[in-house]
Amino acid sequence: MIRRYREADLGAVYDVCVRTADAGADARGKYRGDDLMPDLFAGPYLFLEPDFAFVLDDGRRAVGYVVGTPDDEMIALHYRPERLLWPGLAEYPAHLHVDLLPPFQRAGHGRALMGTFYAAAARAGAAGVHVTVVAANVRAVGFYRRLGFRPLEVASPGEGGVVYLGREL
Repeated sequence: MIRRYREADLGAVYDVCVRTADAGADARGKYRGDDLMPDLFAGPYLFLEPDFAFVLDDGRRAVGYVVGTPDDEMIALHYRPERLLWPGLAEYPAHLHVDLLPPFQRAGHGRALMGTFYAAAARAGAAGVHVTVVAANVRAVGFYRRLGFRPLEVASPGEGGVVYLGREL
């Protein structure tokens, strides 16, 4: 079942994030602390944009999530925001991250989470959404392409290995 994020889901969302943070693989133990990736890629959205955070609940806990923002100003709150802002962003102001534990992948849950986020972002007035993906995460790039995302030309010196994709809502 897909539902709105609740504060009680924080630990489960952080767990899903770290277990998918290494180009789709488990990043536990890779960094000094397992909260690093969730603090960067999930926490800001959970705390600052909870209305745009949704989880896939298996009846016991959150096993997947989509978090994002329909507002490009949220991106400015990230560390080194200049790497996230680029000309043409006005067409794709919404931004998101979606992750699912492996047993819940390839069953349509990711597509359903994305649809839930698209609807919320569109209601908030966003005309499009963009994602940033590590190029090595070929499965994720393919997932987004199948959902209608297309490559965006982004001048981003020093950010090699990253793919920018956008989709109209």
